[in-house]
Amino acid sequence: MSSEPNAEQRQYWNEVAGPRWVRFQERLDRELTALADLALERAAAAPGEAALDVGCGCGATTLELGRRVGARGRVLGVDVSQPMLARARERAAAAGLAQVEFLEADAQTAALDPGAFDLLFSRFGVMFFADPAAAFANLRRALRPGARVAFLCWQRLAENPWIMVPLAALAKHVELPPPPAPDAPGPFAFADAQRVQRLLERGGLADVAFEDLRLPFLLGGGGLDDAVEFSLEIGPASAALREANAGPELRARVASAVREELAEFVDPQGRVAMPSAAWLVSARNPSR
Repeated sequence: MSSEPNAEQRQYWNEVAGPRWVRFQERLDRELTALADLALERAAAAPGEAALDVGCGCGATTLELGRRVGARGRVLGVDVSQPMLARARERAAAAGLAQVEFLEADAQTAALDPGAFDLLFSRFGVMFFADPAAAFANLRRALRPGARVAFLCWQRLAENPWIMVPLAALAKHVELPPPPAPDAPGPFAFADAQRVQRLLERGGLADVAFEDLRLPFLLGGGGLDDAVEFSLEIGPASAALREANAGPELRARVASAVREELAEFVDPQGRVAMPSAAWLVSARNPSR
């Protein structure tokens, strides 16, 4: 095992999650659009600014930031996943956004240009650091005095039925692995707002604030078939299936159970719209 702080996450996002997220990129972008648009609005990227997009994945928010800062601006997307960055670079080239660049690196330790950015942004990409305080301290060094911070992170698992409901259906057929420690790297590592505030302040950031977002989450980005497939391929349910070495027969039973539970959330447009809870966190790099 590498001695790199986030070696386990790097391996996971390159060998397991990354290829799956590339496959589901369009659906992932659709289901996260409402949350991402609100975060981008709050971030208020302006023409000519330089923005840093942490955990940029397949580049949806990086590209949008590039459009907002314009040709005179600059956006750098940082991620550890080679497959996702390859997709992001394809999208940037197709969009003709020369002001957008991508860097394969661990944002916790990356040697970023000091004082280079006006904005630090992330769409659910900052919860995977082995040492979050060290990561934010490193990222802060890349920010100009007075620079803004805006990122999305999930609240508690129990407040996000879009994950809880498929997991409960899965648990009828597969023994679930024990839950990780609350502060372990993962999608819910930043659920505790007080902990997040402490981490940001230890990293040197100030004026930390939280906006409680409760928006419908379009699971799978489409209809019931999409939602079932997404639930079995991405996230905790898919991890449990992998650990159980589930064969076709078991997967079929699980899919049927998940479909039955998710059918209750189908809206008049045929989409699976489920409650979600996220934090929109903002902060500032002190001027001095």
